[in-house]
Amino acid sequence: MARAMRMDPSARGHLDAAVSEWLGDLGNRILTDARRLAPVDTSRLRDSLRAEVSGKVLRVGSLDCNYALYVEMGTGPHVITPRNKKALYWPGARHPVAKVNHPGTPAQPYLRPALLQRRTP
Repeated sequence: MARAMRMDPSARGHLDAAVSEWLGDLGNRILTDARRLAPVDTSRLRDSLRAEVSGKVLRVGSLDCNYALYVEMGTGPHVITPRNKKALYWPGARHPVAKVNHPGTPAQPYLRPALLQRRTP
């Protein structure tokens, strides 16, 4: 005959709190590694990195640096055209141009290596 088992009603809350604490600690460790691995030009990318726990979900990344994905993944060759003007010009250019054939940029992974770092408990 099977016996009924009862669980302390507060156990779920304790378990959720322990999981959130563990995720917070893990997130801070991943964040530290991502900041260490992030390429630095102006430090905007590195300074934008955050870790947050919401329920049982951990997010680590940049919330407000619009080029974070392009640094992590790189870009393929692409054409740059003006948005609001008829031509592109930058200091040092010989003359304005209608478009620029950009060769792309290599990936500089910082988040994936930080995430995949082997960690001991």
